[in-house]
Amino acid sequence: MTDAGLAKSIVRAARSASLGTIESDGGPFVSLVTVAATSGSDPESVPTVLMLLSGLARHTQNLNANASASLLLAEAPSGTTGEPLAAARVTLVGTVKKLESGSDAEARAVFLDAHPSAELYAGFGDFAIYEFSITTAHLVAGFGRIETVSADQL
Repeated sequence: MTDAGLAKSIVRAARSASLGTIESDGGPFVSLVTVAATSGSDPESVPTVLMLLSGLARHTQNLNANASASLLLAEAPSGTTGEPLAAARVTLVGTVKKLESGSDAEARAVFLDAHPSAELYAGFGDFAIYEFSITTAHLVAGFGRIETVSADQL
């Protein structure tokens, strides 16, 4: 599998990620979020990562002020050691935008299909679907196998 193919595979399979946002003072802030990737009609297309976020959350407030963000997604550790650094991982860099209620039905369905338990709170007024648009992806797939790829290579 190519590096771009592995990165795309990790993005499509991930159900959680570390979301890095920028605080109002310019400092970093990282939190754990649930994610789902669109598959689209073309399996070769660049995946779009979706998140269901609360407007009350600090990371969402950060995104409302500055849409630049990163997501760290990782494969489950393999083997019996469970060593997390042995698993492939990809850091996505890009921007996040809130999808308007009413025009987010397809994205909402994709997210809830990946996270059925989110149905309990997805309808709360402070929750909305956010779309992460990938600019670049930085893949670490093992010792000496590190590659940065553009979104169109995904």
